[in-house]
Order: sequence, then C-alpha cells, then structure tokens
Amino acid sequence: MSDKTTNSRRTFIKNTALTSFGISIIPRHVMGQGFIPPSDKLNIAVIGAGGKGYSDGMNVWNNGASNIAAICDVDWNSAGRFIEKFPKAVKYKDFRRLFDNARDIDAVTISTPDHNHAVITLAAMKLGKDVYVQKPLTHNIYEARTLTEAARKYKIVTQMGNQGASSKGVKKMIEWFDSGIIGAVDTVHVWTNRPVWPQGIETPTDTPPMPEGLAWDTWIGPAQWVDYHPLYHPFKWRGWWNFGTGALGDMGCHLIDPPFRVLGLGYPTEVESSVGAIFKQDWVPEYLPESCPPSSRTQLKFPATAKNSKEITLTWSDGGIRPFHPDLIPADHPIGDDNSTNGVIMIGEKGIMTCGTYARNPKVYLNNGELLTYDDSPEENALPENGHHMAWVEACKEGYGKPKHQALTSSFDYAGPLTESVLMGNLAIRSYNVRNEVASNRFEYPGRKKLLWDGENMKITNFDPANQFVKREYREGWSLNM
Repeated sequence: MSDKTTNSRRTFIKNTALTSFGISIIPRHVMGQGFIPPSDKLNIAVIGAGGKGYSDGMNVWNNGASNIAAICDVDWNSAGRFIEKFPKAVKYKDFRRLFDNARDIDAVTISTPDHNHAVITLAAMKLGKDVYVQKPLTHNIYEARTLTEAARKYKIVTQMGNQGASSKGVKKMIEWFDSGIIGAVDTVHVWTNRPVWPQGIETPTDTPPMPEGLAWDTWIGPAQWVDYHPLYHPFKWRGWWNFGTGALGDMGCHLIDPPFRVLGLGYPTEVESSVGAIFKQDWVPEYLPESCPPSSRTQLKFPATAKNSKEITLTWSDGGIRPFHPDLIPADHPIGDDNSTNGVIMIGEKGIMTCGTYARNPKVYLNNGELLTYDDSPEENALPENGHHMAWVEACKEGYGKPKHQALTSSFDYAGPLTESVLMGNLAIRSYNVRNEVASNRFEYPGRKKLLWDGENMKITNFDPANQFVKREYREGWSLNM
C-alpha cells in the first residue's frame, strides 16, 4: 500500500457497497441539502475507546460526519460508554484481529496507553491506514523516529493528539514572535502540576483478581510482563516506566509545543535533570527504578534557529514545582494558567510571552510596560473542541501530500521531533538514578551530569548507559519492524 493515493481508496469506497458495515451508497441530492452521504465519510476504527479514547472517537465521529466502523479495546467495560453509542460497529479486543479484517477501514484513532502506541500505529500504517495518535506519540525516542520515517514511507496522513497545536492562541503567539515584538528568546520555562496519579511508589507485589473480560496479555503488548494490578489499569499506568512516560510525557507535548513551534526548534544538543528523592529511613533514599519520580526538573538546550538567533535554554518542572515570577510580570498576575498550575514563559530581549495549557490566553509583557493580550475564549476566537481532529479527518479525505495534509499542525513530520525532544527529558530523568554500588548502602550515580546528545544518530555521546533508554526491549512475540 506504499503507493496508496486518495483516488484508489476513496474511489473504492464511493463505488462499492460496504456491506460488512451495512452501508449503501446514496447520491447527495437524493437526501437533500446538508446530508453527508456515506460515500463522503471515512470509515474509522477507534482503538482504545475508554478514557481519552472516548473523546477522540466522539470528535472524529462529529455527529455523523464520519462512520465509526470498528471499536477495539482490551476492556469492554471501560469502553462501554463508547460501545453503547455505536452498536453497529464491529467490536474487537485485539488490534491484530481488527487489522486482519480491515479492508474497509480508511483511518484509525489510537488512544491506548503509551507503551502500545508505536506497535499499533506502525501496523496500521503498513496497511495504508491514516492514523490519529494520542500524545505522546510514542513511549521512547527510537519509536518516535521510526513512526516519523514510516509515515513518509507509506504515505500516511498523520496527526498527534496535542490539540493545542491547532489553537488560535498558538497562531497568535507565532504572529507576535514573527513580528519581532519580543526579540530573540534565550530562556524558556515550562511547568505542570502533574503527576496527579501515584508516582515514586514501590512496585506492587500482591495479585488482586483481574476484572472480568480484561484481555491482559494484549494490554501488556510489547512491555515486559507483570501481573494485573489496579495500580496499572485503567489509569495509573502513566506513573510506571514500563507503560507510561510520567508527568513529562503526559503534558510535555502540550506545553512544550508552543515554544517548539514559535521558535522553530529541532533536536536538543544537551539535557540535564534532577529528580525528587523519597526517604523512608534517614540518609537512605528509596531506589524505585520502575516508578516515575514524584517530581523532576529538566533542562534542555537547543541551538539557534532560522527563526531565533540565540541558543535557547528550556527548563521543565513538574510535581508542583514552577518557575518564579519574572520581574516584568506584575506580582498579582498569574503566570501560565489562571491558577498557575501549568504554563509557558518565553523570555526575549524586548519582553516576555506567556500562555497556559493548550496555548490558551497568550500574553506579551513588553519591557516598556505595555501588555498585549489575546482572549481565545470568545466564540469568534475559539477553535471548536474537535477542530484538531476534524482537520485530520478532512486531510484524510483529500489525501497524502495534498494541501489539507500539509496544513496539519501535528503530523508526524512535526510531532516526531517534538516527541523526541520531550522524551529526551525522560532519558535524563531515568539516567539520574542509574547507580553503582561502592559500599554497603552506599552508591555513586554516574548519570547525574549534563548529557550530550547527537540527535541525528539518537545517541548520548558522554555517558553510554543512558543510551539504554533510547529504545526498549520488546517482549517475545512483539517487534517494531518497518
């Protein structure tokens, strides 16, 4: 399917009765003005339909603008609300069985836990299916690079689910910056209140009963096997390196997107982290390599770009740690979101630009005291909730390489490098607690230093043990082959 074109796929759909889904082709004029005939709809498979998958599925369905043809979830109880809305959709628990019967599927949304993103997405692309994948795009850097290259190879219309990338707020920030109003930027602060799930905790050892009907082996997928525990499914998987990517993976693709996009960033050149420690006894920190830390602080450095003439230092903070108020911003003004729990600050020569989650309500504080605001909440400025999703749907209809595809704000050509930069922080966080025993209850931590990154070759050049976190070992029977 590498030569897939819009014509080959859409012509098949328009000229064939899709009997497996009970769809007949009816000319638009027969049904009247405004009716969308089945021939103009995508047949979409929703993989991961509980939690965030519910809103992703509803947003691409868009009141009947698309046809939800198949639903796949390892836990039909968790996905029950979505399944009930589309009783005619074919149900699966294993995405591999779905893909065995995917002839009439045009596109796929993938909203599973992070560790399954890459294997499902690549399998879909190899079948010629366009893909919408929740953030972060992948579980590790190698997977992000692989999917970026695969999207080009198989000519797939792609979009990552960081919906703020399509917001009018970030477009306004680009307009402001490109006008030169704050000058070149050298310092960026990004922060979040995540995690809001348990992190920095011991690996569970008890074995509670598994919920009825849960396909646990498929849920584990390519990750290393562990027995079921409610600390993993349905939500708390985010706090475990085996499955999730922690606070940075959860919110980084939302919050780092504005500076990455506005400043035209690419691969970082170096990274350094510090991590909150946990003590149960005096002087002896807990060693919890399987659990993401309760808090962390990470610094990434990026070279100057065509859009920004200065080297950029970007500092990420999570676990409730945030940057201090810049002097230029009045003391009674919130930074970032209205409650300052998440946000972005870009410090330039002539002023400071800020925004909240999803690039909401951006502001510019100029050195001369002037304040510029953009309220993206009024109807005339707000993007529809499903605007990011529907831009992808329309691009899928038009086809790979066409104008609507090229206009997507988070296709893998962009989302892949963004995700790699976000996950570079996790590489440093995990390297921070690599340790060597030197005496009884005494350890040295050789990874607690600045790590130098060769982005093109995906390699830390001054601390080889860190490179174990560039990719993962897949469980037997699973692989990621283009």
